[in-house]
Amino acid sequence: MYSIGETARLSGLSVSALRFYDGAGVFGPARVDPRTGYRWYAAEQLADARTIARLRRVGMPLADICRVLGGDPVEARAALDAHLRRLEDGLADARRELSTVRNLLETKERPMTTTRLTLPAAELAAALDAVRFAVCPNGSLPQVAGVLFEIGGGALRLVATDRYRLAVSEAAPGRVEGPEAAALAPTVFVDALSDLLSGAESGGTAELTVTDEALVATAAGRSVRGDRVPADFPDYRPMLRLAPTHRVEIAADALLAGLDAAPFRTVHRDQDGADVPVSVLTVSPDGALTIGDGADAADGLRVLVDRSFLSEAAAAGASGQLVLELGGPVAPLAIRFPAREGTFSLLMPTAP
Repeated sequence: MYSIGETARLSGLSVSALRFYDGAGVFGPARVDPRTGYRWYAAEQLADARTIARLRRVGMPLADICRVLGGDPVEARAALDAHLRRLEDGLADARRELSTVRNLLETKERPMTTTRLTLPAAELAAALDAVRFAVCPNGSLPQVAGVLFEIGGGALRLVATDRYRLAVSEAAPGRVEGPEAAALAPTVFVDALSDLLSGAESGGTAELTVTDEALVATAAGRSVRGDRVPADFPDYRPMLRLAPTHRVEIAADALLAGLDAAPFRTVHRDQDGADVPVSVLTVSPDGALTIGDGADAADGLRVLVDRSFLSEAAAAGASGQLVLELGGPVAPLAIRFPAREGTFSLLMPTAP
């Protein structure tokens, strides 16, 4: 048997870490002296202790460490593969952020840049409609008080969030001139652009110009201009890495009708002190979706969502078939539009 100090030296874990893992139920001693409280570890436990040390060095969460140590090789490999994907995604995010910083540094040494794209006016209008509902309504947080316009990879991506939901849409521009660009457009510009596009002729085009200071859109012989919001939009990409356990296909009209007809309950939201109407989505073991207040819910996965948020998300972007992706009672609910690839919404569940 090894003392906790010896186990720490032999495994690479600190004494405090061993105490923490014991308290968390992840890795405990083989024996605890009932008189002194000293922890004693068996020789065969050293392999697990060294495994924990290696996994913690690469930042694996405790829940996944438990899966690795659980004895099921399939579960262990799945946890390792999932964490490796997270690390690779994180590295990609880090590269993107460092690239942005490098561009900001280079801005001081180069003249103003301009990016211009041309695309069907109807395509841009549909992309705006798919995200406008998720903009923070009161403008109290500058970094989410508008819509993020991202131009790159041959696509225009629009993103909006109010911290409780996130909406993303994509449109394929016909022509792009200039470097990749990202700009946070104020709500007043977004609404003016929507009005401008509504007056464009069917089959007409729109031109969007992004400079270091402003955004300018032209369609149907008219233009609107807006200064860029001087704030960094939150890094939304980690939110897109979902691991849904249930996928449900449902027509948008059927979901909206179900929300209107089903009972609901009111829940107090601690984050902003608001009382919100909540619907309970239940997915039965056979994959059937029911909507209600949870009072008579059958067995299955249950997710509580703000019913007005869900209604707005279902109505945005396009009619027709929807795909709901659920990953658990506290995981984001995804609403996808198969008819518009790259257009979807994420809703944070409401705590009961």
